[in-house]
Amino acid sequence: MNGAALIAIAATIGNFLQGWDNATIAGAVVYIKKELELGAAIEGLIVAMSLIGATLITTCSGTISDSIGRRPMLIASSMFYFLSGLIMLWSPNVYVLLLARLLDGFGIGLAVTLVPLYISETAPSEIRGLLNTLPQFTGSGGMFLAYCMVFSMSLSASPSWRLMLGVLSIPSLLYFALTVFYLPESPRWLVSKGKMLEAKRVLQKLRGREDVSGEMALLVEGLAVGGETSLEEYIIGPSDELGDDQDPTGHEDDQIKLYGPEAGLSWVAKPASTGQSRVSLVSRQGSMVNQSIPLMDPLVALFGSIHEKMLPEASGSMRSMLFPNFGSMFSTAEPNIVKNDEEWDEESLHREGEGSASDDGGPTDEEDGDLRAPLMNMRRNSSLVQGGGGGGGGGGDAMGIGGGWQLAWKWSERDGEDGKKEGGFKRIYLHQEGPAASRRGSLVSIAGGDGGGEGGGEYFQAAALVSQPALYSKDILDRRPVGPAMVHPLETSGNVSVFDALLEPGVKRALIVGIGIQILQQFSGINGVLYYTPQILQQAGVGVLLANLGMGADSSSFLISGLTNFLMLPCIAVAMRFMDIAGRRSLLLTTIPVLIVSLIALVIGNVFDFGTLAHAIISTTCVVIYFCTFVMGYGPIPNILCSEIFPTRVRGICIAICALVFWICDVIVTYSLPVMLSSIGLAGVFGIYAVVCVISWVFIFLRVPETKGMPLEVITEFFAVGAKQSAAAKGE
Repeated sequence: MNGAALIAIAATIGNFLQGWDNATIAGAVVYIKKELELGAAIEGLIVAMSLIGATLITTCSGTISDSIGRRPMLIASSMFYFLSGLIMLWSPNVYVLLLARLLDGFGIGLAVTLVPLYISETAPSEIRGLLNTLPQFTGSGGMFLAYCMVFSMSLSASPSWRLMLGVLSIPSLLYFALTVFYLPESPRWLVSKGKMLEAKRVLQKLRGREDVSGEMALLVEGLAVGGETSLEEYIIGPSDELGDDQDPTGHEDDQIKLYGPEAGLSWVAKPASTGQSRVSLVSRQGSMVNQSIPLMDPLVALFGSIHEKMLPEASGSMRSMLFPNFGSMFSTAEPNIVKNDEEWDEESLHREGEGSASDDGGPTDEEDGDLRAPLMNMRRNSSLVQGGGGGGGGGGDAMGIGGGWQLAWKWSERDGEDGKKEGGFKRIYLHQEGPAASRRGSLVSIAGGDGGGEGGGEYFQAAALVSQPALYSKDILDRRPVGPAMVHPLETSGNVSVFDALLEPGVKRALIVGIGIQILQQFSGINGVLYYTPQILQQAGVGVLLANLGMGADSSSFLISGLTNFLMLPCIAVAMRFMDIAGRRSLLLTTIPVLIVSLIALVIGNVFDFGTLAHAIISTTCVVIYFCTFVMGYGPIPNILCSEIFPTRVRGICIAICALVFWICDVIVTYSLPVMLSSIGLAGVFGIYAVVCVISWVFIFLRVPETKGMPLEVITEFFAVGAKQSAAAKGE
């Protein structure tokens, strides 16, 4: 099995424990309020205390995880689960129980916030949606098993709510062992701290291959926040091999030399003409959509146009579709590049303890040589096109950055303040947007290119996101005239403050999407319904359905709740299958109308008198449909989106902000549900939820883009471009 999949399964045990806790407290509270003679307010507080704990821990979890890493926070989550289970097993009174529920909330908050982030940072982009649906699957699985336990205990003469809650400590031990001894640190976090060698080893373990140079370069580039990003279109083909007398940074006419992050390969590109360019089509498409739908965010149209132009065989494939006949943009022919990487990392680890910069913030003379050692290196006399043979496909599989995207750099010049030419490298994310075209007699041919491998001179049209490299040093040009080079990540990590990064237009736009969808998800009422499923079903009269079996009302409601969660599992499995095929946005727009219909049916069933048996059947059926549909879309996707749309440097704090909103809304919904049930009844409650679902559908249609199959770094670049387009549109 894929290494990233095994890591994801292990990490989602934290979500299994959350689901287990949700079900056990829903069953145990029935007996707690009887034994301790609690009113509705205290009953709601016992349930909501874990949510309060999750809210409190979330306020600092993002900042701490960005500082010390994702893995230590998951270890802390497992410890909180274990301690809370022991205390709940002992709790002699309601006050100790409230303390235990608070600690339990700490564990839940860390798991719910950081597990999606951790999976997104470790999973390949092609199966990221599938793996990030695992938390929903394991959570529902935990609820099913817990309801089975609660149901069996409810059949005894005197069920023990302390035992129901205390069993949590047993699976939490397994979670603790896996987080300590099995889970690696996130490679993206390791790169952000300059631990390149460790990040490389983790990536090799996750991807199951030795050559991960392309993805390492991508992770480095993902450290950038802000900057000018433009969307361009190129006609790209293989370059002729450079001679020693040629200027590697120059190009003839409008041809552009593109370089990959490994020695050995480059291409020549030509900007697409007005008639050939699809970039202008993107802008026109976005404008047309916004004219017909005034509130439509241009970002949605921008993402949508990219997905429409993706080749079918590129979707869901680890193999890059760029230049299939010429090999990968990332060559594996230079094994000595690994040595440079390792030496650099050893130096970085040494400098972390002794200080890495001089007093003025720059590197010392002694450190300069090692500090400037490139992760990405070009050679003058390397073979620029790897013709046919078996290396091409393998290289593509090993070195693509995911979703058919490739990482490259180009040389760019501009006039300086003194009138002299100033040059520098630009980073480019490339994606093929059409089938190959023959150079001979083709409108997309580039004069002078003879082709270099199988395919006889084919050229490809590709979209290009162009921006400044994340870690680029100008003085490196004097020593390495070909290809991009980088300084150590620790040298530039403080260049942009967290506050300034949060104010970047692309980040602000992403926060609007993340916060908005979390608020609407919670006020659609799912967590409140889940916590109180036994009471809701009892009020709906489910006891009538099982009365002939001799079961009491409580046992009947627990059984129905367990069966409901069991039915969720195949529905989540379907969602996992389509998450990276249909996409996040499509699943939401398809499943939310089903939620609305089921909620309206619940309202009708409770407003009109159809008889006791019919009322019980309608209520139970609609609740099951609601739950099963919810977990196919609106359940997992908000957390998936929030883990995908933020830059690496602020991903932790941004997800924490979204999670904080999530928990605050969750507390409000859960604490208010008993009061709402007693005042306006089931019909009123589900009527409110139906209205919120309608608002959710409109918000998603207008504001939420499609992110399937795209590397995280490319997604954040598109948010930057979309924010720029929106600002330009408002200025017109």
